[in-house]
Amino acid sequence: MPDTHRTGPFRDAHEDRETAHGVPDTAQTRSPSYRLAFADDDFMCRDELRPVRLQLELLKPQMMLDAAGVDSTIVLFGGARIPDPARKETARTAMLAELTRYYDEARRFARAITERSLAAGGRTGVIVTGGGPGVMEAGNRGAADAGGRSVGLNIVLPHEQAPNAWVTPELCFNFHYFAIRKMHFLMRAEAVAVFPGGFGTLDETFECLTLIQTGRMKRVPVLLFGPEFWQRVVNWDALVEAGTISAEDLNLFRFVETADEALAAMDGWEGAGEKRSAIPGR
Repeated sequence: MPDTHRTGPFRDAHEDRETAHGVPDTAQTRSPSYRLAFADDDFMCRDELRPVRLQLELLKPQMMLDAAGVDSTIVLFGGARIPDPARKETARTAMLAELTRYYDEARRFARAITERSLAAGGRTGVIVTGGGPGVMEAGNRGAADAGGRSVGLNIVLPHEQAPNAWVTPELCFNFHYFAIRKMHFLMRAEAVAVFPGGFGTLDETFECLTLIQTGRMKRVPVLLFGPEFWQRVVNWDALVEAGTISAEDLNLFRFVETADEALAAMDGWEGAGEKRSAIPGR
């Protein structure tokens, strides 16, 4: 990312980095100690530099999204293992094969959201996904179907994972820290749409609900696609019966089955934009 905001009389860091490459080749200039600190990969990866890396992962996407004019987003979470229905036979279980219908719903939802965004100038309601396969791919693909752009927040994993082909290239980011990635999902969120998924999807969903429940984040529509799936994997009523959440907390999200239901729910969401001042039941 070029430094387009440089001001003042001092020499540019890019210039010094290039100049440092042209120094005479001597024992001194080959020493790791001689490398510019910000251009020294080994130094930047030291444990002591973790706070700096955390800051950089927060800053880089923030600055680039600002520069791209992305004012707000619609977040789309969902399973990486749910394939396009055209590849239904690749699903590893019969239930996963049935869940492929949510790939299509995610694609329809993202297309409709992007059409709305473009009609309003394209700066608000930009689709953001985890940038990978499955439901994430469907979200970015739906945005592309509408002729719009979308964001992909990828994460480095031990196994190979590349961004899906429908993420807008200049809005495709890669993360080392899950925590910073999750912050970026929600920092600009106007709504959160969650499709069936696994541990990652559950983690992202409950992080969002916790932030809203505790008043750390403003209320936004939280839409859980697939009532049968969600009511089977989470016993929501048992949490209320146990007293570990309040009955009012179940109003922080809504089950939907289709993209049209989700859009209607978003348009009539009670309390959107407000923050809780207290947690019910405490």
